[in-house]
Amino acid sequence: MERKFIFSIGEFYHIYNRGTEKRNIFVDRNDYQRFIKLLFFSNSTKPVVLRDIPQGRPLGEINEGEPIVAIGAYCLMPNHFHLLVKETSEGGITKFMSKLSTAYSMFFNKKNNRTGSLFEGKFKASHVDNDNYLKYLFSYIHLNPVKIIELKWKETGIKNKKRAEQYLKNYKYSSYLDYLEESRSERVILDKKSFPEYFTSFVDFKNFINDWLNFKAEF
Repeated sequence: MERKFIFSIGEFYHIYNRGTEKRNIFVDRNDYQRFIKLLFFSNSTKPVVLRDIPQGRPLGEINEGEPIVAIGAYCLMPNHFHLLVKETSEGGITKFMSKLSTAYSMFFNKKNNRTGSLFEGKFKASHVDNDNYLKYLFSYIHLNPVKIIELKWKETGIKNKKRAEQYLKNYKYSSYLDYLEESRSERVILDKKSFPEYFTSFVDFKNFINDWLNFKAEF
């Protein structure tokens, strides 16, 4: 389906996609780690050449040129992913997603000896056109992993809130830990300054997420 909008500089977007035929696109830890690394290296004016990148170096120690989008949040799930991005350069989101999708598909297909499309068509996007929607997406994206342990928690409520909180804290494949201000190299993927300052501290963010965990309704 053709989008009814064009990406505009200064605007925010929810980007997402899933595996073709709803297949898993992340099978093991290496898959998740590769995609997360690609979030950093695809967001650059330079081409993605992972074989030239020194192994074992934290992302923050590697200079990969100027970023072409601003990433505010992300979450990887077994068969799909979510990104919250801001268009900061002409055609930035399109270039970023092309590099990201192509590089990861090549990695995954080679690793699993497969051919053909990995993702379900072109990436999907929704224009975040108001402040309430933008703030809400920080909860929606970061709370996605709860569905792994409680599939219908949004309809029925959390059965074990402490377990859900701990699961989120242990889930390494989103930017949740970066908003809790944990020290890890993945934090350089985010450009928080390009997004509204909804959370003045990690306590604000944690309380915000907990409010949604306590909310029993579809959202």
